[in-house]
Amino acid sequence: MHLQLPEGLGALPYLTRGRSRAINAENRYGEKGRGGMAASPLGPSRKGSPCLKDIRPGETALLGEMEGPGIITHIWITVDNQTSEGDCFVLRDLVLRMYWDEEENPSVEVPLGDFFCCGFGKECLVNSSAVTVVPSRGLNTYFQMPFRKKARITLENQHANPIPAFFYQIDYCLYEELPENAAYFHASFRRQALTEIGKDYVIIDGIQGAGHYAGTYIALSTLQRYWWGEGEVKFYIDKDQEYPTICGTGMEDYFGGSWSFASQEGGRTVEHTYSTPYLGYPYYSRHDDLIHNPYHNDDCPPMRGFYRWHVADPIFFEEDLKVTVQQIGVGHKGLFERQDDLSSVAYWYQKEPHNKFRELPPKEKRWPR
Repeated sequence: MHLQLPEGLGALPYLTRGRSRAINAENRYGEKGRGGMAASPLGPSRKGSPCLKDIRPGETALLGEMEGPGIITHIWITVDNQTSEGDCFVLRDLVLRMYWDEEENPSVEVPLGDFFCCGFGKECLVNSSAVTVVPSRGLNTYFQMPFRKKARITLENQHANPIPAFFYQIDYCLYEELPENAAYFHASFRRQALTEIGKDYVIIDGIQGAGHYAGTYIALSTLQRYWWGEGEVKFYIDKDQEYPTICGTGMEDYFGGSWSFASQEGGRTVEHTYSTPYLGYPYYSRHDDLIHNPYHNDDCPPMRGFYRWHVADPIFFEEDLKVTVQQIGVGHKGLFERQDDLSSVAYWYQKEPHNKFRELPPKEKRWPR
């Protein structure tokens, strides 16, 4: 009888014969027996080089490069959010890229904060199965990322100032071979600062090949009054044209919420955030707490961040995939078409090669309002 191995904690007793490795600033190639070798004033191998220092503006730093076959199992990162007074968008100015098996175009190209569900250049707390963010700016992901020949991860500093200290660790396992059906991890960022009336916002398109969609992060700044969350999330699968195969009932519903995430307490409306293993609404603010100037207001358009992981409910595709969301609201006169400010990250797995992503917007076009 064939034994089907369990997943998660249930899999821990079963030896799978992997070789565990880790990469950080002291060992960027994950070499066996060469971790923590740098010397400090305390002596050899006493925390001599725990981080990358002074990543210059325009510089692309190599975070790690590893030979396969293997699977990245966990990534941890932290970075100072402000390099000097008034510089507050570091998390949107740093660009994370990942390349699999000698490919020229990245399979992951996302601003650092947004990759970890922290849009608007502002960290928040996230407690989910795929992404966890803990105080203060402890960025973690548990997305499994297979590679057969090589994996390369870089960080580009598009910020105006040097990044004085960048801490990270990439944990991975090496194997003799990977299953033939092991697909490659992808993530792509989009931003539309003002959506078009009656035209759906495109979370991702241009995906060609076979794979499954793994998740969505959306950072939304509402620019009009009244309720904003009636827009349906649509999945156009395998040559769908005018109508999608999967169409939800609204943006708030897609992220697991209901009735505007709100309740009446003491005569006022209170909006409730939440963070769960597969979906969440971890960030809400209508105040700008990144700018500290006595001559400036701290008000700004309401900002909301949401995630949804398709772990238990993957979206499979064989030929192509497009994912969109409508901008539809409702007010005292009923439903209406809205214009808002959306940023998003799409996460998916597919066989290579993948289509080249749209060009990443320049940093000024990524900054929140």
